[in-house]
Amino acid sequence: MADFVANVLREAQERKASFKSIEVEKGLELELDEGNLLATDPNPIDVKKLSENKEDYLLNLARDNTQLLFNTIWELPIERVDDVVLVKLPPPTTVIPREKPVPKAKPLTKWEQYAKTKGIVKKKKGRMVWDETVKDWRPRWGYKRANDDTKDWCIEVPAGADPNEDLFAKRKTEKKERIAKNELKRLRNIARSQKLKVSELNHTPTLKESRGEVNRKIAVAKLSTASVGKFTETLAKEKPAKNVGCKRKFTPNHSDIKAEAAHQLDLLGKLGKREVLNVAKAANMQMHEEEVSRAKMKKDNPLSLKKGKKNLGKSGKKFGKGDKFSKGDKKFSKPKKGFKSGRKGKVAKKAKR
Repeated sequence: MADFVANVLREAQERKASFKSIEVEKGLELELDEGNLLATDPNPIDVKKLSENKEDYLLNLARDNTQLLFNTIWELPIERVDDVVLVKLPPPTTVIPREKPVPKAKPLTKWEQYAKTKGIVKKKKGRMVWDETVKDWRPRWGYKRANDDTKDWCIEVPAGADPNEDLFAKRKTEKKERIAKNELKRLRNIARSQKLKVSELNHTPTLKESRGEVNRKIAVAKLSTASVGKFTETLAKEKPAKNVGCKRKFTPNHSDIKAEAAHQLDLLGKLGKREVLNVAKAANMQMHEEEVSRAKMKKDNPLSLKKGKKNLGKSGKKFGKGDKFSKGDKKFSKPKKGFKSGRKGKVAKKAKR
């Protein structure tokens, strides 16, 4: 037993001799920031030792600087909490740049703004409340909540209400309406925080939707399947959706080599082929342009094309018998008695007396 104790003590002495001292000497004192656990060494690096053995030199340098930092930390005030020694660090002195900008404050909801204006302070309510019906503590909301009116087996008909109305269904409907109203308020708060309009989120209900909107929603629902609408059945007399094109189809990587070679040769032939001038088509286009220009010139200045013709009005139209005339025209012909002038030069029949 004595030999065993002697061996343990000898090993402890050898291990203690291998440990380095906690006292480290430096030419220049380190710049320590205990709040950030940061130590900056202003001493110059020994280039000779670094070139001889880089790993050992950097390891010893890091060990000495860390030892000095821990020596300074143990000089700070110490607390003991549940057999754990804690050190109270001072506020940091070194400003460390952030990777991302400081997050903006969350915008207040409509109710929070109103409460802040009126000075309303939110009071935290306990989750458990007493239920007189069950005579037990139940949660205020959620599963098996207290005072749950949806579990009533009998409802008293209020005075003046319709006795044939289903009050159970009415309660369920009112609950769904409350849930929908709260959801709409939540979406409005999100839209306000994102500086968007509620109408852009397409959550506002409408009494009647247009036919185009219904068709668009049907097309979106069909394309939302796993097969992207490939196996979706169409309704009777259903028209194809507009602005919904098919995806591009690419030729498979493994196909017939002869067909691929023929396709490539066809493309090369089209690229090297010069376009032949179609004389008849070019002549027809030229004649059409001349006719259009002539008609435009006639419309702009009708007198230039009809010189020397008599009985011309302001519009350039020749007056005939039974036609209407205006006082601004210098030359005109009077209609015969008993006749009425019709539109576009048509003569009306003589009225029967």
